[in-house]
Amino acid sequence: MMLANRSLLLQSLIASLSIAFSLVSVSAFTQDDYSDELPRVPPTPPSETLQEFQVADGFQIQLIASEPLVTSPVAMEWAPDGSLFVCEMRGYSEDRDKGISRISHLRDVNQDGVYDSSTIFAEGLLWPTGLFPWDGGLFVGDAPNLYYFRDTDGDGKADQRDTVLTGFGTSNVQGLMNSFRWGLDNRIHIACSSTGGMIRRPGQPESDAINVRGRDIALDPRTGEFELTSGAAQHGMCFDDWGRKFVSSNSDHLQQVMYEDHYIGRNPLLQPAAARVSIAEDGPQAEVFRTSPVEPWRIVRTRLRVSGKARGPIEGGGRAAGYFTGATGVTIVRGDAWPEAFQGMAIIGDVGSNLIHRKRLHPNGLKWGGKRVDTNSELVTSTDIWFRPAQFANAPDGSLHIIDVCREVIEHPKSLPAEIKQHLDLTSGRDRGRLYRLVPNEFQHRPTPNLNRASDFELVDILAHPNAWHRETASRLLFERQSECIAELKQMANHPETPLGRLHALAVLDGLEQLDEQTILPRLNDPHPSIRKQAIRLTEKLPSSEALRNKLAEQTDDPSIEVRYQLAFTAGSIAEFEKTQTLAKIIRRNPTDRWMQTAVQSSVANGAGELFAELLTTPFDHRLSEFVGRLASQITQQNSPTDIRMAIAAVSNLTPVDGDFALPILGKLLEYRSRKDTLLHQLADSGELTKIDGVMSEMLERLERVALDESEPVDVRVRAVESLRYASASRASAVLPNLIDSRHPIAIQRAAMITWGRFDSSDITETLLSRWSSLSPSLRETASEILFSRPDRLLGLLNAIKSGDIPLSDVSRSRLQLAAKSTDSSIQKLASELLESSGSKNREQVVQDYQESLRLPGDVARGSKLFSTNCANCHRLENRGHAIGPNLATVKTRGANFILTNVLDPNREVNPQYLNYVALDVDGRTLTGMITEESATSITLQRAESAKDLLLRVDIERLQSTGMSIMPEGLEEQLDPQAMADLIAYLMQVE
Repeated sequence: MMLANRSLLLQSLIASLSIAFSLVSVSAFTQDDYSDELPRVPPTPPSETLQEFQVADGFQIQLIASEPLVTSPVAMEWAPDGSLFVCEMRGYSEDRDKGISRISHLRDVNQDGVYDSSTIFAEGLLWPTGLFPWDGGLFVGDAPNLYYFRDTDGDGKADQRDTVLTGFGTSNVQGLMNSFRWGLDNRIHIACSSTGGMIRRPGQPESDAINVRGRDIALDPRTGEFELTSGAAQHGMCFDDWGRKFVSSNSDHLQQVMYEDHYIGRNPLLQPAAARVSIAEDGPQAEVFRTSPVEPWRIVRTRLRVSGKARGPIEGGGRAAGYFTGATGVTIVRGDAWPEAFQGMAIIGDVGSNLIHRKRLHPNGLKWGGKRVDTNSELVTSTDIWFRPAQFANAPDGSLHIIDVCREVIEHPKSLPAEIKQHLDLTSGRDRGRLYRLVPNEFQHRPTPNLNRASDFELVDILAHPNAWHRETASRLLFERQSECIAELKQMANHPETPLGRLHALAVLDGLEQLDEQTILPRLNDPHPSIRKQAIRLTEKLPSSEALRNKLAEQTDDPSIEVRYQLAFTAGSIAEFEKTQTLAKIIRRNPTDRWMQTAVQSSVANGAGELFAELLTTPFDHRLSEFVGRLASQITQQNSPTDIRMAIAAVSNLTPVDGDFALPILGKLLEYRSRKDTLLHQLADSGELTKIDGVMSEMLERLERVALDESEPVDVRVRAVESLRYASASRASAVLPNLIDSRHPIAIQRAAMITWGRFDSSDITETLLSRWSSLSPSLRETASEILFSRPDRLLGLLNAIKSGDIPLSDVSRSRLQLAAKSTDSSIQKLASELLESSGSKNREQVVQDYQESLRLPGDVARGSKLFSTNCANCHRLENRGHAIGPNLATVKTRGANFILTNVLDPNREVNPQYLNYVALDVDGRTLTGMITEESATSITLQRAESAKDLLLRVDIERLQSTGMSIMPEGLEEQLDPQAMADLIAYLMQVE
């Protein structure tokens, strides 16, 4: 009865606040004290908490620990004896420096599945977010440090505290290192999250620190050495049974990591496919179905933001729900208590919506897919807003354990207006915490064995256990003990009935450095594809022999694309391996797959010319054109005489009729011929390129005709214009200016501008400035990007603005702010003068001035046209535009106020994902955009119109964040209040 009354009271309060919000004019607020509207939400006692849950059919949730045994839990790991270590982040979210966080040690004394006792293992911590047991002690992540704790005197408390690594980022309480996981490579994998860091050993100088931005790390627990790995999602990282890696971020709930960073780093000229990709079929920020009410403080904050009294994004009508905003803790179900049909499912929490979501994973080539299981519902929801499921773990009893941080407020403190924050207690819940177990209805708890007492022989048998915790703990202990049960491990590696046992036996043998050819060769023919894949990877650790090389060469016909993918990576790591034919066969089977292309090219840091020549043999598969072009770019940059001559010989038989696929290949191959220190320059001087030049000239003549022919389809003409990048500067300058004319479609004009802009030509500056008035708004943005890319062009633009030839309002304030920071004193001075003359518009005042747009009736048809003109450069809706910025299909649930504020004040609260970066390359170009991909060898900057620049790290002189959103300020210059009302009306009706 008390529970029902509590829920009814909260629901009634929420309803009254929502009604009040809808009735009050945004300009009428004079109240400064909101205490009456911000009642405290009482916690649900542990004895009543289970009544608040709604669980999918066939499952139940059980409480296994609560306060005072555990408080503020954020991570957990079991020791080999079955006891549980828990990270208690009691300093969340603002009390880091008080040192009140700790590690607790929980035990289930009577083995009934419920924890009975808790002791403090380590205390005095700041923001601990991850931990992992090792060799009788515990690794603990407490940014900026990674510690190793150990109890050496047996009193249950750590008295040894060593700093293993330091330099992890601390700038965001919701972006700290997390998710410590044991890998098949016998290392502890750690997610470095969005804050990254400059990591080093304590004794190393800061100059030796390694930047982990955009990557995770794998730690060797014996030595403390680490390696960069692919990943870097925000919170949540896990492996499935076979070593596939999955991660989650707050607004991108399910992602797959496609490859390991060390393979990419072998070839510094490789431009790889994305390492981390979203795989949820319903989208990154998918719809969710919460049953909890929205907190009162969110409703009041929304109202304050609407009125302009508080900064930050506006949640529609007080409803901050309906889609993933706080996704965390992705975990693959691997516990044997769950039915077979549910094995391998992905589990994700949403701490903001008080729910647990699940996805069924299925292969779709190399990239997997995640499909929603529950229709209009979730695996678990709670009506209690204190339920904050942050992490999950496959437990020793085969169930799924859930960490509930159990907080009244989960929110970044900087996102809370002072007027609200003063009435909230961000420490509320510090003394509370819950651990749950999610199990099938028929579940029966089994006692947890003490694997510390198991002999090495027993641990070898446990490698084949159906439960993941048993397998991984046994594997780790065998490695930790440096077991001598080599014969037994080799026997398990050949066990015909236990594929997971074979997998882990191979992994342990690798860690013990006891792998041999006799063990690996049979596994290359294993019936399970994931073991064949693992066996191929492990051949990299063995001495190269003829038998091994021959066996690897046979794997090119493997039916599994994942096996061939691994072979493509491994081929570049085997000494004396005739990799050319192997790689050619692999890429011919999947010629357009970008990840397969990445794997193949990673293996030809040396020898790209031979593969290039092999792939250009007749009959040529035109689907290989893109990949062969990538090889051509690498060959010309490497400037290896052997590869250059081999490539030139391979293209010498091409004719003008091969132009559709051959021109990009030839253009990329000859790109650096003008550089005097290259072999290509010497070949050109000696006349050895005359035949190829003639063929290219004929190809370009045909493309010029197509580009200028207005009867050709626009997309055909655009491709022709883009291909003119392979012409000489003088040739391009004779054709492209004619296409920057209002008589031609915008797509043609844009392609001409971008293509011409690639050349180091001063003519483009004069042309763009003289035709500025005839350019559409979106083309002016493209022109700005081109003119800002080189100092001489930028100086011309700034002078044109100063003289009044170009309106100051045509160039975004954010661009001028960027120019004002230029190292060129002339540019810096001019940009600063222009900024000062433009005056600094108060963004809050602009938002206030446009409040009438929320009251004006909007026209959907007009709004649709305005979207195409002003927004489609960076947003995609109803099959129009470019998906660069946030998904606008979700803004309907956040309300008209949210749209208005974020359009007019895009820098109010910038998601780090959409920060604008500036890069200066070795050719003197300045490039801007948000970082969408990052690897060991490259970064990708993306901006309006889906324009991308993939920059090799070896070509980057400087890279820095502007601190501003990719979306420019000043859209009010294009939209009056009525137009804004029309745009909002359109966005609010999009399904």
